[in-house]
Amino acid sequence: MKSTDPGVIAAVSSALSEADGYRLIYCEDDRTAIRRMDEVFVNLFLYDCGDSAHIDESALIHSRLAHTSCARIVVFDPTSTPEGFQLANRTAAYVFLFKPLDPAQLGVMAKRALEQAELARRHRILSRELKMSLDEDIFQTTPDGSVQGGYSQFERLVFVSSKMADLVAEAKMSASTNMPVLIQGDTGTGKELLARAIHFNSGRRKSPMLVQNCGGIAENMLHSELFGHVQGAFPGAISDRLGLFRAADGGTVFLDEVSEISPQFQVALLRFLQEGEVKPLGSDTMLHSDVRIIAASNKSIEKMVQQGTFRRDLYYRLRGFQLDVPALAVRPEDIPVLTRFFVEKYAGVVGRRVLGVTTDALKHLEAYPFPGNVRELETEVQRMVAVAEQGGYIALRHLSEKISSTPINDAGPGGFVPSGGTLKDMVESLERAIVLQALDRSHWNQSKVATDLGLSRVGLANKIKRYDIKRGRGG
Repeated sequence: MKSTDPGVIAAVSSALSEADGYRLIYCEDDRTAIRRMDEVFVNLFLYDCGDSAHIDESALIHSRLAHTSCARIVVFDPTSTPEGFQLANRTAAYVFLFKPLDPAQLGVMAKRALEQAELARRHRILSRELKMSLDEDIFQTTPDGSVQGGYSQFERLVFVSSKMADLVAEAKMSASTNMPVLIQGDTGTGKELLARAIHFNSGRRKSPMLVQNCGGIAENMLHSELFGHVQGAFPGAISDRLGLFRAADGGTVFLDEVSEISPQFQVALLRFLQEGEVKPLGSDTMLHSDVRIIAASNKSIEKMVQQGTFRRDLYYRLRGFQLDVPALAVRPEDIPVLTRFFVEKYAGVVGRRVLGVTTDALKHLEAYPFPGNVRELETEVQRMVAVAEQGGYIALRHLSEKISSTPINDAGPGGFVPSGGTLKDMVESLERAIVLQALDRSHWNQSKVATDLGLSRVGLANKIKRYDIKRGRGG
């Protein structure tokens, strides 16, 4: 709570005692309150507008509250200025109480505010899942069941590359089972989108997929979010919480940044994967829950196992299927279709007609390594659409400086430039490079390469022999 009024502090101390499961944190000013909200998890925020002499400082706390899901009760004096009432309205409070406070009324209102905040939290989760369940499948396939070339999308998952086609094919296999899935890949590659694709193409799609980020959250709070708790389990637990494992019963729980969980929590997660049982904090009762776990990490869990920071048995449990999402830098052929997809998306959002992207601009986009992967490309395209002219093309001048200044290579496959020798020698060098690149891209699937290059299997085998191309050796 934020107040310096002795009457308010006395009423709050009487109504919300530790004996009733509350833990009170007193703050004398808005800046201290903001700092404390960044340090601890807050369920209920009681705000005394009568102390807010500085409107600019109060605006800071209202901005901070806008990014939290905690319940809010606002207290102010009946003689407050119009500015004080304006400040009170910005808080989106559950209830407004006038001084002097009645402890009994405050106790009732605090309990109701917390219950309403918990219901709102569950409503947001389930609404999000309902919206997602109405979207199209990610896996667009041909009549014979194979993955179709061109667009294959669910939300923002769009590709044409063979690397992504291979990944989607394996993801489809995982969707047909109930086995846990471990998705690894750099930040921004679309791990959560792939997890949602698996869920919404599985037999669990009619039940929710709930998401929990395991990074940057205290262990006891993570335990409460996933396993739930009973009233009185810890200070501030004034009502029961179901927990995501039980709320998603019959569905899927997606654990993002699973590499960040503590060794102690690794034990709890392993036990849940083995037994499918949930023990809420503060309870002696074991409850069954049928959920599928999809975990994601931007770190190599296998390396963490070797370093002794992640349990080997938990790793084996999580990787029923292991899917490694390739970085955008190793599949530049996806950049044009992703760019087209994002241009259409954001042009529609801002109501602007954009005809496309010029060849020069696209070449620079393809040449840029995109360390932030698809997420960085999406942000770049969103900015490009915003600065492009109505009814025009996105050109080189619309790209950010870091991308427009990226050197481009107009050479042959993989940047290979034949040089020296006769024309026949240079043509053969280029042909060898094309065959080698096609083999590497398809992981040496010679049937696919032969089809892609318009050769027979025998013709491809002759070229491999003629050019002395060996797997794992570029030349």
